[in-house]
Amino acid sequence: MVDSSKWEVIEAGLKCIQGKGIVNSISLKEGKEKFVEQAKLIRRYGAAVIVMAFDEVGQAETRERKLEICTNAYRILVDEVGFPPEDIIFDPNIFAVATGIEEHNNYAVDFIEAVADIKRDLPHAMISGGVSNVSFSFRGNNYVREAIHAVFLYHCFKNGMDMGIVNAGQLEIYDNVPDKLREAVEDVVLNRRDDGTERLLDIAAEYANKGVGKEDDASALEWRTWPVEKRLEHALVKGITEFIVEDTEEARVNASKPLEVIEGPLMDGMNVVGDLFGEGKMFLPQVVKSARVMKQAVAHLEPYINASKQAGSSNGKILLATVKGDVHDIGKNIVGVVLQCNNYEIIDLGVMVPCEKILKVAKEENVDIIGLSGLITPSLDEMVHVAKEMERQGFDLPLLIGGATTSKAHTAVKIEQNYSEPVVYVNNASRAVGVCTSLLSNELKPAFVEKLDIDYERVRDQHNRKKPRTKPVTLEKARANKVDIDWETTRRQNQLSQACTCLKTSMSRHCVITSTGHHSL
Repeated sequence: MVDSSKWEVIEAGLKCIQGKGIVNSISLKEGKEKFVEQAKLIRRYGAAVIVMAFDEVGQAETRERKLEICTNAYRILVDEVGFPPEDIIFDPNIFAVATGIEEHNNYAVDFIEAVADIKRDLPHAMISGGVSNVSFSFRGNNYVREAIHAVFLYHCFKNGMDMGIVNAGQLEIYDNVPDKLREAVEDVVLNRRDDGTERLLDIAAEYANKGVGKEDDASALEWRTWPVEKRLEHALVKGITEFIVEDTEEARVNASKPLEVIEGPLMDGMNVVGDLFGEGKMFLPQVVKSARVMKQAVAHLEPYINASKQAGSSNGKILLATVKGDVHDIGKNIVGVVLQCNNYEIIDLGVMVPCEKILKVAKEENVDIIGLSGLITPSLDEMVHVAKEMERQGFDLPLLIGGATTSKAHTAVKIEQNYSEPVVYVNNASRAVGVCTSLLSNELKPAFVEKLDIDYERVRDQHNRKKPRTKPVTLEKARANKVDIDWETTRRQNQLSQACTCLKTSMSRHCVITSTGHHSL
């Protein structure tokens, strides 16, 4: 991102950066002509752009003004400049709440609702914002600010906000904000009470010395008295590495074998992380911290697991890959660790792997199973493509499907019917071992596949019996019900409007008020 208030600095940056950049920012505050000029240059350099919700009148404060300015900018960029709508990022202005000024009380609500408006009315455009602005009134009390950020982002996320500027290391998890504080913060952020600011001020001092990940006083370390399984879960959710080795070792000593620690409390903790992430109560930087904790715990256990393996033995060879177009691999990596710990040989091709490479390596390495992972929606279509190619090329390997956007219904309806070998949706890393064991066992596979076929048939039947919200009509009826637009009348009205505008402009240039008060041309 090239960020400067001086255009010459932005342009110098655009000439130097590699790949696709983002310009921060342009706006309509200096008028349309300057806005178009800069947008055309940004387009020429191949960059995306952040558009601030400003115009010549001023910055947008209300929900209505935010949508009005963003819509105007969008139409200019898309219709006149030819800017790709997916390269437009709107910043509809985040302002501080709880300032003591009544006019500011609805600022957060205006932003949250404007996010939904923009997502609805301006297709493909994205939304960003400086999150710390919303809590500026509580500078000096970091934990209250972090709580405000967590609540604010939770509601923005539900309405479709794509990105935000925030200190990822000080981002509290929505569910971890104390109930008393969270209720008071939501009263302020959502403007639910006239006395919301006063009520939050009354309790803010109670949290002055608290902080995200701050574990140095007696109350903060209370979780250290919990059972080891709950301590491991807490460390994963909060991203705390300080005690993870000693807690993992305690769990290992208590378990009958080291692998039970991974399949038990560690996997339970990661499932909690996954649920919170899916609900918008955790964000990617926090999930990455959780993954680091998991990695450290597994690294401690691996020597013990390896010591119990038979030298050179393998339960099977499994290829894992995040499909083309997707860069997410945290879940895939955990699956790989769990399977390796169960004596499976793993070939991990990483992320953004095209179908051709997946199938080529699968043949060369003579793998037993292929596992596909993806987090974003386009990954679903790519998985369908891989299944079709496996069928076309005559593969006879089981195919595993996993990732946040995948589901049993999608697997049964869209993927499984394109490939004649077993296609198994694995919703949880801890289930991967049982699935692979069944698929590679001559004794267990027939019953497993039969049950899978019955299950998928039931899911497809449920999907087919779903009734649409409105009763479908025939194509003929739909066409007969089309909007009847009188294009000729509209054209004439546009021509008349343009003629009137020209006449008004001409009259305004030559109109003089005489001494008698009459207009003279």
